[in-house]
Amino acid sequence: MSRKASPVFVVLNQTGLDTARRVAEALPGAEVHGLMGRAQGADAVFTGTSSHFRSLFRSGRAIVGVCASGIVIRALAPFLADKWAEPPVLALAADGSAVVPLLGGHHGANELAARIATVLGIKASITTAGDVTGGQALESVPEGWRLATPQTVRGVMAALIDGRPVDLDTGDLDAGLLGWLTEDSEGFRRAPADAAMADGGAAFGPRVQISDRADTVTGAETVLLRPPTLAVGVGCERGCVAGEVENLVRESLAHAGLSPQSVACVVSIDLKADEPAVLALGDALQAPVRFLDAAALERETPRLANPSDVVFREVGCHGVAEAAALAAAGADGVLMQPKRKSLHATCAIARSVTGIRGDRVGRPRGRLWVVGIGPGAAGWRTPEASAAVAAATDLVGYSLYLDLLGEVRVGKARHATALGAEAERVTTALDLAARGRDVVLVSSGDAGIYALASLVFETLERTPGRADWRRVDIAVCPGVSAMQAAAARAGAPLGHDFCAISLSDLLTPRAVIERRVRAAAEGDFVIALYNPMSRRRRDLLPWTRARLLEHRPADTPVIVARELGRPDEAVTLTTLADLDPETVDMLTLVLVGSSETRRFGDRVYTPRGYGRDAGAKDTAGASAMTDDDADPGRQSAERREDPRP
Repeated sequence: MSRKASPVFVVLNQTGLDTARRVAEALPGAEVHGLMGRAQGADAVFTGTSSHFRSLFRSGRAIVGVCASGIVIRALAPFLADKWAEPPVLALAADGSAVVPLLGGHHGANELAARIATVLGIKASITTAGDVTGGQALESVPEGWRLATPQTVRGVMAALIDGRPVDLDTGDLDAGLLGWLTEDSEGFRRAPADAAMADGGAAFGPRVQISDRADTVTGAETVLLRPPTLAVGVGCERGCVAGEVENLVRESLAHAGLSPQSVACVVSIDLKADEPAVLALGDALQAPVRFLDAAALERETPRLANPSDVVFREVGCHGVAEAAALAAAGADGVLMQPKRKSLHATCAIARSVTGIRGDRVGRPRGRLWVVGIGPGAAGWRTPEASAAVAAATDLVGYSLYLDLLGEVRVGKARHATALGAEAERVTTALDLAARGRDVVLVSSGDAGIYALASLVFETLERTPGRADWRRVDIAVCPGVSAMQAAAARAGAPLGHDFCAISLSDLLTPRAVIERRVRAAAEGDFVIALYNPMSRRRRDLLPWTRARLLEHRPADTPVIVARELGRPDEAVTLTTLADLDPETVDMLTLVLVGSSETRRFGDRVYTPRGYGRDAGAKDTAGASAMTDDDADPGRQSAERREDPRP
């Protein structure tokens, strides 16, 4: 699921926040944004209400204003220009008593309003004419269909609402395609077979024309709908330029007299699942990209117009482009455009008069998100991580971490393993993604810090024979690390140079750990100690404490943080001299200050030197600026963190 598809609840008070939270929990990927100082505990905060509404609107996000509808209307009114491009905008009463779609009714707002109403046990206040009259709103077409003439919809809809007959012309397409259009409306009549289209106008008044032909003639009272009837099969050399493939396909569609808007899917052999040119073609045609293995393509050999023994020797089937198109079109599919070639690519087009469900052809390119969910609390989970979990079909992880996801894991296939089975989790996630699944591999904290992201890439490097794994689309979603969470709870102990060291010698030799501890002690870093103690490992933390006392004062502040972001969270401030290793376990992170770290009441911070330079000016008369001030991105570019507290 794209980020734009998930709604943003804009909340102006605490009552509205409670309502938004209740609804957002039932909507995967939803975010709650709260007005600073008025709605505590939101996923994100804002200061200017109108400007925030406008920013979300311009970015194309679905918006639910948890406030009076007038606030939303006044904020967005100056920006309303094109109803076909506007995202869904709704108003939801702060107490949950009413929900009204304001914009984008047929772009998802009506459906979203209905879902919100179901959660709240109310009726959505939908005012769109087609929905109110019980007929079919022509702007609201099913997945895969396209509305080619939005400018003519109003007149034809008016005819339907007024009870005037509207002709329905399907050409040679199967009537079964139109169940969505005719099942709730008796206002259509079948157009006569010899209905003439003269002078660019419909001979019999308002009509709905269903056609995948590029040369379809329409008039001022004709709504032209493009059905998903075409499958585009493609093949190309590795590294082929995207423009070459797209140009070949568009030329082939034009040559066959077919409309690009009726392309239901782009299909190729699974060896091309990571081919940028093939994936880019799907984006260009706004159609799903699907993949079939060689065996499935080989079954289409009897129907091929141009079977090739050369292709068979290369990839195990006698054709890619033609076979892919025919396989997608199904048993009744007809090859409308046999294989055409460019210098580095091939293309073929098949048609099915009964329609093609592109999302059911073969399988998509698998996706693997390696997600850091933070220490545990939902409020510490990033919107990117939440969106990945919402879009996933499968969740893979240590059982405790999956449990921490709460209700958002509902409806997902769960693949839980025991603590210590990290390699098994990675292999499971890659296998699922290689089969076309959308997989989230869950890590606590940050996925790239002592966690699974590095193991994913190490596994890929060590298994060159798993080409299917390498074709998976992999992304790493950062999370709040235990180190960051502990620092935030205590104040700002990471205000100056710091490092992280794991005291677990299961994967790292003890001699290496000891060398790193000595170096960090001598370097006077603030140190985050991960995996400090376990039932078996009892002596490395006491040894580390002794080494640190050789280089920094006994009263150096120490933060002992346990079960961060969870119901049993405990954060204790102590000193290096008083640190009791027996109070520490594997659910604990220990933060040891540097010689500069200070305790101020119940807060701990490490000064960076700003206080010493307060009021000082550089030679040009401007305040001194550090490199990190000039380029904030540099502050985190080289840091490496961990998930487990």
